[in-house]
Amino acid sequence: MKNVSPKNEDTLRGFGFALSAYLFWGFLPLYLKMVDHIPAGEVLAHRVIWSVPIAGFVLMLMGRTSDIGRVLRDPRSLAMGLVTAFLVSINWGVYVWAIAAERTLDAALGYYINPLFSVFLGYALLGETLTKLQWGAVGLAACAVIVLTVETGSLPWPALVLMVSWGFYAYFKKSLPIGPNQGFLLEVLIMTPFALAYLIWMYLSGVGHFVPLSVDMWLLMGCGVVTAVPLMLYANGAKGLRMTTIAMMQYIAPTLIMVMAVFVFKEPFGTARAIAFPMIWAALGLYSYSMFRSRKA
Repeated sequence: MKNVSPKNEDTLRGFGFALSAYLFWGFLPLYLKMVDHIPAGEVLAHRVIWSVPIAGFVLMLMGRTSDIGRVLRDPRSLAMGLVTAFLVSINWGVYVWAIAAERTLDAALGYYINPLFSVFLGYALLGETLTKLQWGAVGLAACAVIVLTVETGSLPWPALVLMVSWGFYAYFKKSLPIGPNQGFLLEVLIMTPFALAYLIWMYLSGVGHFVPLSVDMWLLMGCGVVTAVPLMLYANGAKGLRMTTIAMMQYIAPTLIMVMAVFVFKEPFGTARAIAFPMIWAALGLYSYSMFRSRKA
């Protein structure tokens, strides 16, 4: 298979896809709260299994199902798919657990810090450069994250795991030498045998929640939709954006997640977060202004 190197530049199409994905993810906690009585591992398994038919249907509409067969015969693509599948499964599982354990603010903190980690990866591994305005935006966002971290007293492990897993997922996903939708189907296909084995074990143990025609059944099946749709939007967006741009846009989702945590889930909100919120949005505005000014030029 011919390897195609992704162009390291911003496109308006990529921006639209990524924005849609982050808005979707921002409201995802509302759905996950409805399954917080179900073990995170079981929810994760259903997220994987019910994503397969959705991703497969999209590829059928695109007429690209034959790509999967070629990918499975290409060692480099398969190896990269194994890496991204592992990283995204860790991210999904920890995130589901954090929502159920009433640590939604920890999840938000992890995604606030992650863009800075992605900027570091872009600078260190991809040779991306930043303008003065962009450095200012990164610095302002860093100050906001410091304020949030100091308020908690320490950096919670869910935040660290979400930061590292998603940061490297974005990096390897951008380097995956196949289409984004094909890549997503490859990832869930790789995870499916493990998910099926886990669900079979739960069924035999009599502790599964997938009861025919129950509310839980429909909610677990819906996990495929809320998983596949935003991730495929993100995958298409990541192919059309620089890593530094993706990094700054990632503040959208954790801001919405934090709003959900405080105003819907009633998790405590301190003075530090009241200071950090405007700082983070100012950083987003500054970076966006710099990005669109460069495009106009």
